[in-house]
Amino acid sequence: MSAYYLKKLRQKMTSKLKLGFVGLGIMGAPMASQLIKAGFEVFVYTRSKVAPEIAQSTAIQCANAAEVANKADVVIIMVPDTPDVERVLFGENGIESGLSKGKVVVDMSSISPIATKDFAKKINALGCDYLDAPVSGGEVGAKNATLSIMVGGDEKIFEKIKPIFELMGKNINLVGGNGDGQTAKVANQIIVALNIEAVAEALLFASKAGADPAKVRQALMGGFAGSKILEVHGDRMVKRTFDPGFRIELHQKDLNLALNSARALGVSLPNTATAQELFNSCVAHGGRAWDHSAMAKALEMMANYEIGQKA
Repeated sequence: MSAYYLKKLRQKMTSKLKLGFVGLGIMGAPMASQLIKAGFEVFVYTRSKVAPEIAQSTAIQCANAAEVANKADVVIIMVPDTPDVERVLFGENGIESGLSKGKVVVDMSSISPIATKDFAKKINALGCDYLDAPVSGGEVGAKNATLSIMVGGDEKIFEKIKPIFELMGKNINLVGGNGDGQTAKVANQIIVALNIEAVAEALLFASKAGADPAKVRQALMGGFAGSKILEVHGDRMVKRTFDPGFRIELHQKDLNLALNSARALGVSLPNTATAQELFNSCVAHGGRAWDHSAMAKALEMMANYEIGQKA
């Protein structure tokens, strides 16, 4: 049987599951939309305003997270930070109070690997399963169902939920046990931040030296320095388009996870710390909600020179 038909068979076997989705922000709304469009019965809850594509769909809006957990077989969480996940899981009218034995909780937020292991133990104690499945790919990946999904948890549960993941992403990998998915996401965010910094330095250098940064970027795309960051965020830096895909404040949160975890492990991450300081500089200049590619602005301020400016 081909991979295509095997995928369709798995999705058909999973299609009778009732799904819950808690958190319908920039990422959560388009992710939930993929599940709704696939024909699932989806129960939703969010503290923010419900996006039009959800409000006008077949999704069933619930009064709180507990109601979502009570009605769904699989509950997906997509909220900003560790305290938010803890609140929707264990706070008043939280998911915990609506769960019954055999249900599955899937946290697709990007949070602390250490806290994730603790959350998983508490959910397992209720007779339920837990997967941590953070994503990479941003709003564009969520809208196009091309997210990379890094999963931590039991392999049998991963295989059960994988057809659902396949509706939201393309590169889906079981990394290990609970917490390992979050560890992979932290590693991803370290690489992304350092690549943004490298691209910004390179384009700033090229521009100040008198070269056209757009043409330099194009030339580098075909060589060993080519990368997705150079392609997408290098273009943003040249064109000055810093409206978020992924806000600086969220990347700051992820780098805090990296630095705090590294401190606990006795590991030094000097360049991650530098990237965080550059983000901090952006925030000090009002850039909390800028796209993370705007890290370039911190370097530009130090150089008193803007990429694309005539030398």
